[in-house]
Amino acid sequence: MKIACITEDNQTISLHFGRAPHYAVLTVQDGRIVNRELRDKYSHTQFAAEAHTETPGMRRGMDPGSHDKHVSMAEVIKDCEVLLCRGMGYGAYQSMQQVGITPMVTEVIEIDQAVQQYLAGDLKDHPEKLH
Repeated sequence: MKIACITEDNQTISLHFGRAPHYAVLTVQDGRIVNRELRDKYSHTQFAAEAHTETPGMRRGMDPGSHDKHVSMAEVIKDCEVLLCRGMGYGAYQSMQQVGITPMVTEVIEIDQAVQQYLAGDLKDHPEKLH
């Protein structure tokens, strides 16, 4: 199983999915971490030059254009089952689900601690932190 965590430093989970420059991807076997790699990810900075459109009456990030951006952010972790973050938008959360990655918004800061809690079934998802 592979678990992705958004990160800036490969040790802690970043506060915001869209702004984080990397994924820490941890491979887990028999309940322990056996491999760790750092993968670059698209972030808001890569999309800054593109026009941003919003659909009236729809939450920000829920439009088809935003979904396409989220999918491109997920491309590099398509081999992962879970994505851990400490904050993200509703649209990104739903986009991850649609591409088969389970997003979890956690309050745990340290990557290794969050992964161990996830594996033990003790990591709580906090969708109330979505924006």
